[in-house]
Amino acid sequence: MVMEDNSNLIPPHGGYRNLKSYQMAEIVYDGTVKFCDRFVDKRSRTTDQMVQAARSGRQNIAEGSMASGTSKKTELKLVGVARASLEELLIDYQDFLRQRNLALWNKDDPRVLKIRKIGSQEDRSYLTYKTYLEEQSSEIAANTLLCIINQTNYLLDQLLRKLEQDFKENGGFTERLYNYRKNNRDNFNN
Repeated sequence: MVMEDNSNLIPPHGGYRNLKSYQMAEIVYDGTVKFCDRFVDKRSRTTDQMVQAARSGRQNIAEGSMASGTSKKTELKLVGVARASLEELLIDYQDFLRQRNLALWNKDDPRVLKIRKIGSQEDRSYLTYKTYLEEQSSEIAANTLLCIINQTNYLLDQLLRKLEQDFKENGGFTERLYNYRKNNRDNFNN
């Protein structure tokens, strides 16, 4: 008798667009493109670095999610790369503020608390932050993006802990494949 249920061999995967971390990373990417267009020399290596770090944050979440069906190890690695890329971008924004003698807002600053509150809304998108990023000063835009990056990093840290725990408890594709084949053999022999 052959097992007919293949759903456990390659579990549902993808769905990254529903992840809050992906949604926030997309806002970071779009905001960084706009920020660099407005405030950083387009011919500067910094522009390329910042945009690529933001893009890497978003893309690696998507790629990890798609790979998760057959490789939890790859998913963990790529989400870690996304987190590292956004940390690099965070430092770029801090450097921008420091090098121009602009204020880096404290985490308890009322403006930070207001932006963090926006980030906790369910229906947030780039448009939610558009006025901060497209109509305000470089100081406000950079600090807004720092807030969004910090929120995204927090979500990615939670996701990494969840993925790690899931891997510890359930293993990965190799274990599922072994169990599938073993059960298939056992059912055939009975």
